[in-house]
Amino acid sequence: MTEQATGAHHPQPRARNGGPSTASVEHVTGAQSLIRSLEEVGADTVFGIPGGAILPAYDPMMDSTRVRHILVRHEQGAGHAAEGYAQATGKVGVCMATSGPGATNLVTPIADAHMDSVPMVAITGQVASKAIGTDAFQEADICGITMPITKHNFLVTKAEDIPRTIAEAFHIASTGRPGPVLVDIAKDALQAETTFSWPPTQDLPGYRPVTKPHAKQIREAARLITQARRPVLYVGGGVLKAGATAELKVLAELTGAPVTTTLMALGAFPDSHPLHVGMPGMHGSVTAVTALQKADLIVALGARFDDRVTGKLDSFAPYAKIVHADIDPAEIGKNRTADVPIVGDAREVLADLVQAVQAEHTDGHVGDYSAWWQDLNRWRETYPLGYDQPADGTLSPQQVIQRIGQLAPEDTIYAAGVGQHQMWAAHFIEYEKPATWLNSGGAGTMGYAVPAAMGAKAGQPDRTVWAIDGDGCFQMTNQELTTCALNNIPIKVAIINNGALGMVRQWQTLFYNQRYSNTVLHSGQDTAEGPSGGTRVPDFVKLSEAMGCVALRCESPDELDAVIAKANAINDRPVVVDFIVHEDAQVWPMVAAGTSNDEVMAALGVRPDFGDSADD
Repeated sequence: MTEQATGAHHPQPRARNGGPSTASVEHVTGAQSLIRSLEEVGADTVFGIPGGAILPAYDPMMDSTRVRHILVRHEQGAGHAAEGYAQATGKVGVCMATSGPGATNLVTPIADAHMDSVPMVAITGQVASKAIGTDAFQEADICGITMPITKHNFLVTKAEDIPRTIAEAFHIASTGRPGPVLVDIAKDALQAETTFSWPPTQDLPGYRPVTKPHAKQIREAARLITQARRPVLYVGGGVLKAGATAELKVLAELTGAPVTTTLMALGAFPDSHPLHVGMPGMHGSVTAVTALQKADLIVALGARFDDRVTGKLDSFAPYAKIVHADIDPAEIGKNRTADVPIVGDAREVLADLVQAVQAEHTDGHVGDYSAWWQDLNRWRETYPLGYDQPADGTLSPQQVIQRIGQLAPEDTIYAAGVGQHQMWAAHFIEYEKPATWLNSGGAGTMGYAVPAAMGAKAGQPDRTVWAIDGDGCFQMTNQELTTCALNNIPIKVAIINNGALGMVRQWQTLFYNQRYSNTVLHSGQDTAEGPSGGTRVPDFVKLSEAMGCVALRCESPDELDAVIAKANAINDRPVVVDFIVHEDAQVWPMVAAGTSNDEVMAALGVRPDFGDSADD
């Protein structure tokens, strides 16, 4: 097995490596062994749906006082809920499904967790071992299907292997670069008699994630930082996974270098901090995008130089040397060659970098970034994030999201779907702390928000959780509101309802001559009417009420604050607010797909003028 994946230490499994177990031995079924193993690794919440192959596991789960099972309405909801739980708590999320279609319905959240390095264990039932490969009823080769999108997966056909496999799965999912691990268990293994003892002996030859960075590389990186004139700290989600936000703040303030946090890293560095220049990428702030383009040194920390950040790769940051630190060696040099590659856990990398930069300062080598900050501050002042209110007096989606952020209680967790509302939520809510922003970054999975918010609230019941969703995303997984209502998981959902698949519609507006092919959601015909015209299909208020939620609708800026305040005041049931917003609002800034970040547009028809003729 090769180490694939960035950052965290979550040493939940209390199994040990090597040596015989000295624990007492119990005679149990494989299913009982599975539940006991989940208890011992610290899994307190499982999201799932029973079915034939996994059914033996559900009987002993009924007797467990340490594992709470939440019955979801769709396996995709179980997977995203496990992701949200993991992202909000820092622990391994767990989902469970039966064989065949139950298992294949987990594929999307497993792929999502793989792209975003989310620690998750998916447990699936499989047909009896002798029936595997016979096209038995509800058989699917879920190990083969998920091999490219899991950190590792296991097929268990013997009951005695269950404790060791569960311990190894949690260890793999939560160490090194976190990620999803699948455990597929044959039905006869769950039914067979076996013995249970804990801790089991783990056997993972070849799995040795490197966490300690090489001292020579650290010293070279520190030297480059103090020599640079235009450095940027390019912070990715790996810093959050590693629990390294305190170390990041120390390094940033020690160096005085600007910090840009990717979509997956929002909250890793306070948005309000004067050193923070925003989010980079296709819809990043002008200052963040331009800072990377004009930098002479980029220090990438737990980030992967993905296409949404770099734009056209061969034109990205043409003047910059690259220091790339990541716990996954496969990421270093994958998209951009690193001048100083550093393999290691982000927390250890940052701690060592702080000491190395301090040593440089002691030797009289201190970076002078004063001219750089004059440029950065000029760009920040000239091209701030903003939006226009609709001329017809309707709701601005940006204002809705901004006011939700401003009126929400402290430490609120936000989960977003994918599309325009995701980008507006990234821009117009301030993220000051880690684990307050959950979204599908790499896979871009519509339908993520509601179940992820459910998982986050299940893991952090004392915190407010808002799902910022679009009307398109909401219609993919809204059935999990029933799960929330029946399990006392009172999330709050803001539907940013523009009657369309908004981001696709924006592209049709800009690049397809306003030919709105199959992006109108509120009507069977492509009309110019907004979502408030005629009968609403579906009526989100009626739909949400039918699922046991309090449902509100807001159509006017005059009632916006009162509606949000009412939603915040209800904490005994889920609340859904249908915000009817203007359909023509667009996300800016923007770098068109496939173009250089030099082509960033601050707004429609507004190309920034940086007032420079030479960049080096």
